[in-house]
Amino acid sequence: MEIKEKIEQMAKKVLSDKALMELFKKDPIKAVEKVLGVDLPDELVEKIVDGVKAQIAVDGAKDALGMLKKLF
Repeated sequence: MEIKEKIEQMAKKVLSDKALMELFKKDPIKAVEKVLGVDLPDELVEKIVDGVKAQIAVDGAKDALGMLKKLF
């Protein structure tokens, strides 16, 4: 299992599904396990959660910059 692939997969799903985003905010471990459909060791899930949070932050920053560019 490639962690980077799982992070990207999870981030895409979280960003496209409001209900999943809310679950991720409340209980990220449960959200990851729900999407991936497997029970993973806590250490691996925590790495995926951290990666997804970072990916969401990057995507959010890109969106904000894109909106600012449109204003000018």
